[in-house]
Parts: sequence; C-alpha cells; structure tokens
Amino acid sequence: MATKNDDAKTARQTRRVVLRGFGIGAAALSAGCSGMGNLGDLFSEGSRTGPDMASAPTAGLPPAGELGPGQTRIALILPLSASGNAGTAAQSMRKAAEMALADFNNPDVQLVIKDDGGTAQGAQAAAQQAIAEGSKVILGPLFAHAVNAAAPVARASQVPVIAFSTDSNVATRGVYLMSFLPESDVERVVDYAISKGKRSFVALLPDNTYGRVVEAAFKQAVANKGGRVVALERYQPGDAGMQQAVRRVAQAATRADALFIPDSGDAVPRVAQLLAAAGANPQRLQVLGTGLWDNDPRVYADAALDGAWFAAPDSKGFKAFETRYRNKFGENPARTATLAYDAVALVAALVKAQPGQPITSEALTNPSGFTGIDGVFRFRADGTNQRGLAIHKVTPSGGEVISGAPKRFG
Repeated sequence: MATKNDDAKTARQTRRVVLRGFGIGAAALSAGCSGMGNLGDLFSEGSRTGPDMASAPTAGLPPAGELGPGQTRIALILPLSASGNAGTAAQSMRKAAEMALADFNNPDVQLVIKDDGGTAQGAQAAAQQAIAEGSKVILGPLFAHAVNAAAPVARASQVPVIAFSTDSNVATRGVYLMSFLPESDVERVVDYAISKGKRSFVALLPDNTYGRVVEAAFKQAVANKGGRVVALERYQPGDAGMQQAVRRVAQAATRADALFIPDSGDAVPRVAQLLAAAGANPQRLQVLGTGLWDNDPRVYADAALDGAWFAAPDSKGFKAFETRYRNKFGENPARTATLAYDAVALVAALVKAQPGQPITSEALTNPSGFTGIDGVFRFRADGTNQRGLAIHKVTPSGGEVISGAPKRFG
C-alpha cells in the first residue's frame, strides 16, 4: 500500500520538466501510465474505459469554478452536468486536473472549469465565455460534436484547443487531440507483427464506426510495411451477423499467418469460437487486437486467445496514478482522468518554461514530444497525435508486456 511519503515522491517526480530544443521535451515525468480511448465517440460500441465509472461518485464538486491563483487562464471544458458515464467521467477528469495543479506546486496557471452539459451548444457557449474571460488555451471538450462547436470560436481568437475526443476527424491545426486514437493501436501491432515475420493477414471487424476507422488504418499499415491483406470481413453484432463473415475468413485463413480481430471482450471470444467451429484454428494464426482488449478479463479468460498480441500503453503508470488518486479522493478514477491530468501538466510546464509567452502551435508540435502519466506522446501538425505503446501478450493472468513502449521519439 502506498504511503504519504510515496505520494510525495511521485508528486516531486511529476514536477520535473525537461527542456528539449525550443520547447518542452517532457511535461510531467511521473510514474508513466496505461492508456484507453475516450468515453463515447468511436468507442460508443466498444469503450475501453477501465475501472467501472459508476464507482466514481460525482457529489461534492461544483459543476464549474476556478482552480489555482496563477495569472495565465486556462479553460477546461467538460460535460460535468451530463447524465450517466459522461458526467461521471467528466467529474473524475476535473479532479485529475486539480491533482496536476497541486503536483506542479501551484504554477502560474488559473484553471477555469466550464460545463458544456455534453451538448454542442453548451461547448460553443463555454468556449465563447472562456475566451471573453481571457483564457489562453482550451482543454477539452470530451465529445466530437462538442469539439466541432468549440473549435471555430477558439480558432477565431487564435486560442489552441487540446481536446479529448477519439474522433480524428475533428483534429486540425490548432485543435490537438490528447486521446488515444485507434489508428495508433493498429499501426503499432501491425508493425510488431511484421517485424516478427507475419506477412499475410486476415481480418474480422465490427461493422460500426470504430471498425471502419480501424479498417482504414489496418489496410494502410499493412501496405506501408509490405504485407498483404488476404481477406477482410465485417460483421454485425450477434451470431447471425458473425457466422457468414467468419466462414469466409476461415476459408482464407489457410493462406494467412495473422488474424486481426479489433473488437472488445463483448465479441472477440465468440468470434474465436465461431472460427474454430468453421474449421479455422486461431492458435495456428497469430491473433492480433487493439487496446480495447486491455484489462478486459473476458479476453484473458479465453483459451483460444492465449498468446494473442495487442497494443496498449504500459500499465505501470496508471496503477501509480490510480493509487494516488484513490488516496486523495477515496474512489477510483475514470480511465479518462489521466488525459486531463496530462493536459494540465503539459500546459503548466509550457507556461513555466516560457513565462508570459503565448502557447504556440510550434511549442505544442515539438517533435521531441512530451512524457506524461500515459507515456510519451506528441502532437502532429494536423492535430492528431502519436503515442508510445507497448505490445502485450494475452495470458490467463492478464496482459504481459513483450515489447516495451518507447521512452522517446527517434
């Protein structure tokens, strides 16, 4: 069990800032962390949000307010009053933002909390109000429709946005996504598979928004590495929707050496069962997945998936963060909480390194990137991001790291 001294040591580590080049090379060097996709957006049909967010109570926090005595105003826009998991996750992210400010020993930042209610109109109004009050950066919103509403307001005033949506379509210069994008999972796991001699791929993908995004990334990643896609089929939920697609892939699987199933624990074990019934042997193929598998006991419990590979951040950092969060607030964080923590820590580091200066696109897209609780990351000029991910192997006891996440960008 962590002690108060352990928490203090981690907080001191978090306050370290490393300067690289003209910008910040590492914002918030803490104990690292595992990463998940954001609530909603692409993950509405297969969310990887980690701990049960219903366990994170929302009572005791005002829906909006100000944190920190600093002179540089930063707005944090979240669906604090939204119902269900969205509001619960937003409250947890707000608390993580408070932690980040405390860990930086009250930097010259005043964090202004805005509630968008989970709506586009609320996000637009919150952005307008934040900019009128002098905010220099907007963190959030959480959902794609809210980002789309807030972004034009911020762009007109040349205020950068660091949003939490998983939908890369809302990213653009000046609107940077802090989230874990499914494209990163796909690129990492395909790259690793090809490095281990896997050249021919078959794929079974859910016929939903997430599946379509992953499909495009998968085709591109395989082609870029000189591999080939032998067969690719989409399926609807339920056995009737899966069986025909599974049969076609099973027939093609004899000409492949890797099988890609980018779905959650709701569907992947059943897909593996249907493949075996159709005559395919998932254990003859190298099975591949995405970060939707991370921390999903249904995946780890399926013998047919034993030894499968998937990409996700190393979990050590999130476990350390989770312990500190629980010690402070008496509850588990939503998995999206680390995104808010890292966003606040990044801005605090930039303000500290360049006092009185605006936070520019050049500083945010520093090619050296940054290191946060969720590991190394950097923003691309188009607003998407690149993150350092590990490769995990499925075992009955959980995910085992077989290829570590990079510590820096080349």
